[in-house]
Parts: sequence; structure tokens; C-alpha cells
Amino acid sequence: MFFYAQSKDRPFHWGTFPLESLARDDSITAAESARPQLGADDVQDVAASGSFADVARHYRDIYAPLAEGITAPERAPVPDDLDRRTMDIKGCAYFMDADQVGIADIPPNAWLIGTDNPRHDHGITILVEHPKIPDTENLAHEWVQGTAATVADMRAAEIATLVAGHIRAMGFDARAHIAGDSKIDLERMAVLSGIAIRTADGLDNPYLGKNFSIAVISTEYALSHERPLDAASLNAKGVRYWWGQNGARSGRERNRRRKRPSHFSRYPMETVKRIDRPTTLILDDEIPRVPKRAAFFQRALHGDLGEKTQRERQRFAFKTPLSASLLTLIKELVPHQTGTVADPERDKYLDLVENSKAIKALAYYLGADLVGICEVPRYAWYSHKEDGSEITPYHKYAVVMLIDQGFDTMEGASGDDWISGAQSMRGYLRSAEIAGIMAEFLRGKGMSSRPQTNADSDVLQLPLVLWAGLGELSRIGELVLNPFVGPRFKSVVMTTDMPLEVDRPIDFGLQYFCQNCLKCARECPCDAIPFGDKVMFNGYEIWKPDVERCARYRITNPKGSACGRCMKTCPINKVVDSDGPLFTRAASWMGVNALALKPLMVPIATWMDDWLGNGKRNPAKKWWFDHEVIDGVTVDAKATNERELDISRRVDPADQKMAYYHANQMPPPDEQATMTVNRKAAMAAGAVMETPDEARARIARGGERPAHYIPTEPTGVKSETQQAAASPYAKK
Repeated sequence: MFFYAQSKDRPFHWGTFPLESLARDDSITAAESARPQLGADDVQDVAASGSFADVARHYRDIYAPLAEGITAPERAPVPDDLDRRTMDIKGCAYFMDADQVGIADIPPNAWLIGTDNPRHDHGITILVEHPKIPDTENLAHEWVQGTAATVADMRAAEIATLVAGHIRAMGFDARAHIAGDSKIDLERMAVLSGIAIRTADGLDNPYLGKNFSIAVISTEYALSHERPLDAASLNAKGVRYWWGQNGARSGRERNRRRKRPSHFSRYPMETVKRIDRPTTLILDDEIPRVPKRAAFFQRALHGDLGEKTQRERQRFAFKTPLSASLLTLIKELVPHQTGTVADPERDKYLDLVENSKAIKALAYYLGADLVGICEVPRYAWYSHKEDGSEITPYHKYAVVMLIDQGFDTMEGASGDDWISGAQSMRGYLRSAEIAGIMAEFLRGKGMSSRPQTNADSDVLQLPLVLWAGLGELSRIGELVLNPFVGPRFKSVVMTTDMPLEVDRPIDFGLQYFCQNCLKCARECPCDAIPFGDKVMFNGYEIWKPDVERCARYRITNPKGSACGRCMKTCPINKVVDSDGPLFTRAASWMGVNALALKPLMVPIATWMDDWLGNGKRNPAKKWWFDHEVIDGVTVDAKATNERELDISRRVDPADQKMAYYHANQMPPPDEQATMTVNRKAAMAAGAVMETPDEARARIARGGERPAHYIPTEPTGVKSETQQAAASPYAKK
């Protein structure tokens, strides 16, 4: 408890509730199998009505067509051990934030009368807890009152369709059954799967009561099964539950989260020092607006990094069954990012403070982990889209949301193995869902709003995360660290013209910490993170990474899917809630509240992080198979990165050869043809870079903006033979 989380040895696929401790009753299997068969009319969709309910149901219905799909032509080399198969499937559902998962045989009478039986023998049942309704004094309370079940139905649909797609990608048929589109008796399967108890007034759960939604995946994929719960299990919330039985999340922590104001994160961001500007120098008037064509993942699509990188760019984060299924869902959300704006109701929403509280509460209600608000600076807008068309800024405010990539799963990984891509894609799906629902709802209220997602964004998210007060720039470079989740998140932005109160940037002493902690640079598998000091790059003070080297490794990684090694090994990648280690919680508190002690604390903290082995792989948390999809077929990966800490590695910054691609080295924003990178010129470009002190001195004496801050001009030539590079997110 002092140095390690109480959940350290808890297998991930057990979930966050101590279901394994509950009494079971085998007689219930026969009783449920003998109950009368239901018809489709007996399980009608009774979702709530109202504008927000309509939007949540719309997103549920987006997932519904993905309940079924094409099964891969060959079966994956899965083990005969049904428990190991179940570890992967339950782990997948818990990875997607299912609250409880159970598995059972499907008896014949569980199929609804009049529906086609796909001849599946096994049912995977998922429970999703109803979210907490925002506080009564919050504007969002009126918006969402009565919609908790509808929102949970939507989330259950997302998880079930995702898991079904994962199974089909492994070559086994599967179908998701969700509220409004089910061929199966969802309640019966919840009882048989050991996650619900039938009572006189409906289903009940030992930990969730009646506040849950159900989805089921039926499949031919054989798995190990649970046994039904004994009715006595309804009295499970004893002392052991409140203190975290068997390493499960404690009742204390769940209660703490419920008691937080609805516009607050579960993390105490309100305790972090606020300042007027970010802790790194930003030359607002000098930062160039850059085109999407210049981003290195985009350049890879165009062939700028060579044929192999161009080919692998289409699959680098999607080359596992799970990440491929995630991609399928993400594609379905892209067309819904824009829509018609209703007649304005702006006179109802003139209070900036109350508006901001409501927007944050709405984001947390939908599942965001951290939320901040800022105005969108000029340079946060891309200058041109992928096809070269110019972007004119169109919204004043940005609602910035962070989605935790999952501490436990990251604990089981090396950071650049076969789960890395899925960790990113999970964040991108969940964030697109949350921002999409919020934007569609606000458009219905007459306020122009648009989600800016990984799949389709008109803004750069990094400066917005900074200005929204969600973190500071880190040594990792083009990545912001949050004081409570470190770098372990994906961001999404919703831009809007709804009047909002903005947050201020934060200071939790990260600049000193990163200056004296080199762990991410030491552990980087491609040597892309600098060991040296910060420089000025396109108007930002930054530890500038070698983005070409990073992109090449992530895209072509032969022993994994993408890469998040820096996130995995960062000392601030921790759990700091009431179930986290006492040492970590104390260190986090001091790091946020005792900035003057940083010179004393940082050397101890960085040494101790290595001494404790933080950043090593934890076998108890590995739940996934090391699979790769090649030509539509799932196979065993030929090799897997299984890195441990390289504590003895030292690098002289003078020996680290970094490439810098300034704005004047970007390809023209409207050029679709291949523009091969000139790495030699990029390495030489370091000679013209300023230090932050040199930049301040130049500004003080009225010096002009450096020439390398000026981006390459458009060609102005439109060729009939040139087409924009196909995005992996585009629906075929």
C-alpha cells in the first residue's frame, strides 16, 4: 500500500468489482432455462425522450449496423485453453470501460421468438453503470435529466459492437445485441452470466443496484463460463468491499468520485496553481499557422518518408484485431462531426460561468476524464486541410477533453508492443463519441459547434491543451503532461461559439522536473527524445523531438503496433486516487502544492521511480494476445517488444543527432505529390535555432521574426492528376 497500488497483483480481466468473491447458485441455470421464451414485443426500446436523449440514441444507432459484419476468412491461432481466451475477451471489454462482464451458454429459450438464431452457443454479457446526473444547480441537470439509461445503453452498444468486431476479426462469427436491436433476452443472459440477480421487481446487481444497462455478444467462439449469482450476493457491500477487496476498486474511492461536484474531474485540478501564461515561452505573434500536409503522419501517407512507411501508414495503429475493430467504429463517427445548427437559443445562455460549469458537467457525464476551456488562438488553427483547401477560423472557444488511456493496461505493456495502437484508438473512439454528442446537442440549441477529432480536425490540439490549463509541455516534446495522469491520455476538442468562461494555464513545476529527469529520453526505442536543453521551434520553447525518427519508428514498428514507450515509462504516469500507493499520492500532493521543494524532491523522486521498477511490465495486467492482422487474417506476431528499463543508459547531448523541420521546410500545403524529406538539411537546421533566452533578447530589442518561421507558400497549381492522400479514417 505504501509503495504499490493495492490493485498491483489483481488480474486485469477480473474487472474493478470483486465479482470473484460472490457466492454462486447453480440451480438458477435450470430455472432461467425453463422460463418462458420472450418475443420481440416483450423487450421494446423504452429509452427517454428529449433533445439530449435523442442525440445519445442517435449515437447508439450509429453503432447498431456494426452489430453484425464480415467474419475473417481464417481463424486466428488462439489457444485451446478457454480461460486464456476468456482473459482476452473480458480484458477487451474492461479495457473499453465495461463495469462488469460475464459469460454463459445461451439456452434455446434465450433467443427471442420470431428472430433468426445465428446458432451461437456462447454469450458475453456486459453491464454499464448509469452515469451520475449533474448536480441540480448545474444547467446540465436540466439537459440530461432522465437520460442516464439512454447514455449507458449507448456506451454498452459501443463496447458490444467493438468486442463483436474483435471476435470476427479473429475468424469467429459474433453478433452484438443492444437496446433497440437485439435477438436475445438481455436480462436472462445477465442472470445466467453471473452479473445480475432476478428479484420480484426486476434485475438487481450487488454493486450497481438497478442502475445499469445491458448488452450481449453472441458468438461461436468457445469461452469459459461463469455461474449465476446466489441471491445472498446482494449483501456484498461489506467492510472488505469498502477497503478494496482482492485489489478491486474500493467503495471508498467510488464514493469519493460520486461526491465530487459534477463540473469537477475526479482529480483535484482545482488545487493546481493557475498562472496567466503557460510555463514555456510562446511567441504568439510569430508562431506560423501550419498546414495538415506538414504533419509527419500525413507526409507518410503522401510517400514523403518512402514506400515502406507509406504502405505501413495505412495500418500501423490498426494492425491487430482489436485496433481494426476500433477503426471500424471511428470511421462511422466522422460523417456526424458536422450538422445543421438550429434556430438560436443564445439568450438562454449568456452566463459564461454557468455555461462553462454545464459544459464540463456534460463532458464528465459522458465519460471524459479531464476538461478545460480556452479561447482558440490564431495559430491553433491549421492553415490548410489535407486536400490543400484553406481553413478560415470559425469558432472562438475550445472545450478540451482528455481521455485516460488506461493505467492497468499500460502497466502490462512495454509501451511499443501489440496493444499500443489499440490504446490510442480506444482514446480516439471514446473522445470522438463524447465530443460528437456534445456538439450535436449544442447545435440543436442553436450554437454552432464541431468536434475536432483525431480522424478529422481543423485545429492543433497541443496548444489548446496548454491554454485550457490541463498540463505543461514536457521533455517528451510535442506532448503535454497532466499532474495526475501524466502523458497517459488522448485529447479531443470541441470548438464552439457558445459563450464560455476560460480556464487559465497551470504550473506544477514540470519544467524543473523534466529538465532533471531524462527517463523518457533514456527509454525511447528510436532515440527521438532530446537529452539536451530546450530550444525555440516555430515560436515555441520546447524540448524538440526528432519527429521524423519518431514517426518512422511508430509507423514501421515490426514488433508491435505504434508506440507509447515514453508514456509507459514517465514517472508521472501513476494512479493518484485514494486506491493509489500512499507514497505516490504524497509525492503528487507535494509536487503540486510544494513547488519550492522541487530541487530537493526531484532527484529523490526520479531515483526512486527506477528503484521501485516503475515502467517495468506487470504480467498480471497483460490480457491481450500478441496478434497481427495480415491481409485480413489474424496470425501470431512474429516477434514482440518485451522491453524492460535500461537504467544504465547514458547519452551525451552533443552526440545526439536531431533533425528539425522548420516551417520553411514544410511541403506546400496544396501539394499532393510526394515531397521526399531532406533529413540532411533538417539536421543542419539546428544551427539556426535560438535558445529561449536568445529569443527573449531578440524580442526585447525589436528583432524580426526568424525566416525559418515562415511556412512554405501554396503552389497555387491544381492538377487533375493530383488527389489528396487517402486517409485510413475515410469510409471506403
